[in-house]
Amino acid sequence: MSTFTLLLGGEVIQTLRLEAQVAGTRVIAADSGIRHADLLGLMPELWVGDFDSAPADLPPHLAQVPRERFPAEKDSTDGELAVSIALDLGATKLNLVGAFGGARADHAFLHQALALSLAEQGTDVLLTSGAQEGIPVLPGQTATFDYAEGTLFSVLGFSKLTGLTIKGAKWPLNAVEMPFGSSLTISNAVQGKLEIALGSGRALLLAHPYPLPES
Repeated sequence: MSTFTLLLGGEVIQTLRLEAQVAGTRVIAADSGIRHADLLGLMPELWVGDFDSAPADLPPHLAQVPRERFPAEKDSTDGELAVSIALDLGATKLNLVGAFGGARADHAFLHQALALSLAEQGTDVLLTSGAQEGIPVLPGQTATFDYAEGTLFSVLGFSKLTGLTIKGAKWPLNAVEMPFGSSLTISNAVQGKLEIALGSGRALLLAHPYPLPES
C-alpha cells in the first residue's frame, strides 16, 4: 500500500495518534496546508496550488520545496489537485490532514464528499484534523474501528441509508433505515469494539478521538 499525506488548509492539532498515522508516508502540501509540515515533523516532496494563501514567513527548508503552480482561476481546488497528483503517483491510501475547520466551510464539505467518491473507487481515505477523523462507510461491508471507550462519534448520511447496523456503541442500531437529513446517528459513544455495517447509501463516520474542549 502506498500512503500519501496531503496537507490541506484547515485546522490541525498535533496528537500522538495523528503523528503515528502520517509517519513514513509521502507528503504533498496544498497551498496554505504547508504550514502544518513542521507541526507534524513532515517534509513535503511537492507543494501545489495557486499559492494565493501561501504563508509569507516560511522557514527556508519549506520555502525550497518544489512547487507545481496552477492558475487562480481553475476548475479544481488546491486540495483536489493534490489528490489527483497523489493518485497519479500511485497512492492507494490518502490521509487528508487539515480537512476540517478553517475559514472555508465549502472546502470542508468538499473534502467529505470527495472522500466518499474516492472510497467508492477503491482508495482508502482518512480525513483528520487530529481532533476529529472522518472515514467513509461503504455499503456491503462491515468496518471495525480502534477508538477508545467513550469516544464520541456520529454517522453522517449523505443519502438515504438502509441496513445500517452499529455495534459496540452506547446506542446500537440493527439494520435500520434512515431518511436523508435524519439526526438519528448524531452524538453516539463507543462502548466496546465499534463496528458499522451499511446495506445501501453513502455515509461517513465522524469520530472525535481527541478529548473535546470542556463546555
